Amino acid sequence: MRILVVEFVTGGGMPSDAAIPASLAREGDLMLHALLADLLEVPGVEVAVTRDARLPPLTVPVHSITITDPRESWSLWEDLARQADGVWPIAPETDGALERFSRMVEASGRRVLNSGADAVAVTSSKAATAAVLSAAGLPVVPVWRLGAVAADGPPGNGPLVVKPDDGAGCIDTRLIRDHADWRGWLAEADRSGFVVQPLQPGTPASLSMLCCDGRAWPLTANRQTVSLSGGRFSYSGGIVGGMALSPALTDLARRVAAALPGLFGCVGVDVIVGPDGPTIIEVNPRLTTSFVGVRRATGLNVAAAVLDLSRDPPVPPPPVARIEPVLLTLEG
Repeated sequence: MRILVVEFVTGGGMPSDAAIPASLAREGDLMLHALLADLLEVPGVEVAVTRDARLPPLTVPVHSITITDPRESWSLWEDLARQADGVWPIAPETDGALERFSRMVEASGRRVLNSGADAVAVTSSKAATAAVLSAAGLPVVPVWRLGAVAADGPPGNGPLVVKPDDGAGCIDTRLIRDHADWRGWLAEADRSGFVVQPLQPGTPASLSMLCCDGRAWPLTANRQTVSLSGGRFSYSGGIVGGMALSPALTDLARRVAAALPGLFGCVGVDVIVGPDGPTIIEVNPRLTTSFVGVRRATGLNVAAAVLDLSRDPPVPPPPVARIEPVLLTLEG
């Protein structure tokens, strides 16, 4: 089986007129190398990878295609996708990158080893995701689109969190404490495309799970390290498997998959775990940073499990027998 892997940041997705941010390249490489390590253990699998010429070459035994001009990346990816049996993108939802990639692969007639493009379209919008999950009776943090919010801010008296509707991680995520913060934030830049949520008290966490045809197999519950400095949130890793996979979290995972049956393969669900249980922040329809520690935490070759789910009929993953917490840090 020939598999094309494209990690967006390191594989040609970044503009050519600026340096690739070191933090993004490091995070991308962590995910890429973890995925390649899993795939290279699967018998009969050949892997091709695209690599931005501005970064050090890969040292793992894969077919690496160097991209010297990122303006040509999309046409090259399309050509390479047609030569593959399956395509595994690791791309952000921001600016529609993951949806565009998924639709491109689907149009080529090849198997995308990721969530379907329609599911990606929904989950790329925090507002749309909240609407779908709320309609299914799931506990979600309310999301208000900026255009629907009064000039003095959303309803309620508590602090707010503002972020891009299609954002990834904590990029451009801010805490708004009062009306002065709100007015100042609005005046800083064009805020179209942003959403607003009430600040949810509790412990930041995520679920790493596998999905197929409306079913979910939770793998780990991860404690996230999210810090706040100068009103800005940042994510720097956490502990994969650092939280018990409680019945409430397991049930939540299964209900998310049922509400979004187009989710496939590796999926992450960001939650806040409070005294009344978990509340959903967003759904990531793709391999997330926590993937880097899931193999060590569970002993499961996750990539092999995804390939098994892509069979006809799908082969469910084996149950996770043990979880050993793994510290994950994104700091250099």
